[in-house]
Amino acid sequence: MPRPLALAKPLPLVPRAAPPPRPVPPLGAPRPADAIREPGAGGAENFDAGLEDVVAHSKSGIDYLTVALAISLSIGAGYLVKKYSRSADESAVAENEPFITYTPLETDRYPGMPTEIPPGRPGNLTPDQEAKLKEFWQATLKVFGVLHEPNGSISGTSTPSTAHISSADLKDEGSGKKKKSRLHLFGKKHHDSEGDADSPAISEDEDKHGQTKEFHKALASQTPEALRAAFWSMVKHDHPDGLLLRFLRARKWDVQNALVMLVSTMHWRSEDMHVDDDIVKRGEEGSLEDAKSSAAATRREGEDFMSQIRMGKSFLHGVDKDGRPMCFVRVRLHKQGEQSEASLERFTVYTIETARMMLRPPVDTATIVFDMTGFSMANMDYTPVKFMIKCFEANYPESLGSVLVHKSPWIFQGIWKIIKGWLDPVVASKVHFTSSNEELEAFVPRSQIIKELGGHEEWSYQYVEPKAGENAQMQDTAARQKLETERSELVRSYESATVAWMRGEAGVGEKRTGLAEQLRSNYWRLDPYVRARTLYDRVGVLQAGGKLDFYPKAGATARASTSADDLD
Repeated sequence: MPRPLALAKPLPLVPRAAPPPRPVPPLGAPRPADAIREPGAGGAENFDAGLEDVVAHSKSGIDYLTVALAISLSIGAGYLVKKYSRSADESAVAENEPFITYTPLETDRYPGMPTEIPPGRPGNLTPDQEAKLKEFWQATLKVFGVLHEPNGSISGTSTPSTAHISSADLKDEGSGKKKKSRLHLFGKKHHDSEGDADSPAISEDEDKHGQTKEFHKALASQTPEALRAAFWSMVKHDHPDGLLLRFLRARKWDVQNALVMLVSTMHWRSEDMHVDDDIVKRGEEGSLEDAKSSAAATRREGEDFMSQIRMGKSFLHGVDKDGRPMCFVRVRLHKQGEQSEASLERFTVYTIETARMMLRPPVDTATIVFDMTGFSMANMDYTPVKFMIKCFEANYPESLGSVLVHKSPWIFQGIWKIIKGWLDPVVASKVHFTSSNEELEAFVPRSQIIKELGGHEEWSYQYVEPKAGENAQMQDTAARQKLETERSELVRSYESATVAWMRGEAGVGEKRTGLAEQLRSNYWRLDPYVRARTLYDRVGVLQAGGKLDFYPKAGATARASTSADDLD
């Protein structure tokens, strides 16, 4: 049974003058959908209870399976939108936060990329938000064992031995007393007395996916080093601050709730799904090998995964009007029972992780297009829907820009009136129904709407099979270890600079920014050694060094391809 937890007092911060106001760029005022919003009460957290109501409705003539799909789409739309209320002061600040101009790196640029940083991201934080980020880093580094154990390293792809900040770094200024250990993360700030504290006070209504339980399980079953490794492995090419800020925004800048969400996510990635050491590392080639296995269960999983990717049940292609990568889901291609539950989950996580490879600041969200053409009740399947909702709400916070439900059946439109009553208004506002090209053009330029949906882009999904030797670099242990050692040193430097930044030392902010860029550059050199090549590497969307081309020229791909038309 895990020990009680208490949050250490924040490190003393050096007062500083308020920053000058940032000018609003000429590209326009802040868009409310991108700002931190205050959700209303109700609906989404009562998902299972709602389904019971749906079954009752079905007895009166409404098909509960169709309703379930409606729930999946509408909740999927808001899986990353905050479901907790904000204070009046925080809301007032959010409404006045401007977007600021951002100049992307040359390797990150692509046509249609915006040039504004939304509020609450690295480079566009209010003083209060920066203070929350510092507090979150302190709590996170305590969980990772960085703030009280001597010596050690971490590569971001393998488990480190120990941390590197000494115990002296934890002394209260002028007191000579050490702060509490990692297992006492929630203290006076959230409880009435010093000493051992109770479990994090998150209500059952707020903790829809049982993350408090997962948080305690993670602390009881995983070492600080393992959680630390899982975090830096998830960072990849992202800005480390950017990753933490996703969790803070998703939990309305409540550090305690954000920490519970972060730690439970690290546990889910490393212990439940094995995202980085299996799904990403083995990739499509690994599933292709599994499909040839003599073990029946392994062979089934491999065949089911490859079947989904070959038919293009979901795929990534192009960008919308806001420069966000688009994921298309062809609902008609899913048939209940055709694939195992495990392969459906693996394919879902694989698609999300591949989409993450296409996010570049200031773009940090994606658009999902549900193509409902030809939908029938045979396409409805509740089990993968529930897994997708949990993934999106609990483990990939603040990653969705919008959801477009295109050409849904008339009965789906009617059921939406019921579903909308269950949902937070902010969640519902991210779902848009389109039934024609004209309506779709409000979100995607006609020239970028694929021909399959009635647009002008002469493009169709074709799966290019893995090529022999495409992952040969993953066998070069010496080269990988050299890059991992470099990354280990960069991580240590970044964590040390972060401790100095939390204390308010002058000039450390610029140093952290430089180290974050070095980590990004290091990841793209390390990438071929730790991530199996995907379809999008083969066709030229993902290129060496992290360069993107969402619309590569035809003929740049291998010829061994498969489309949905080739499959029964």
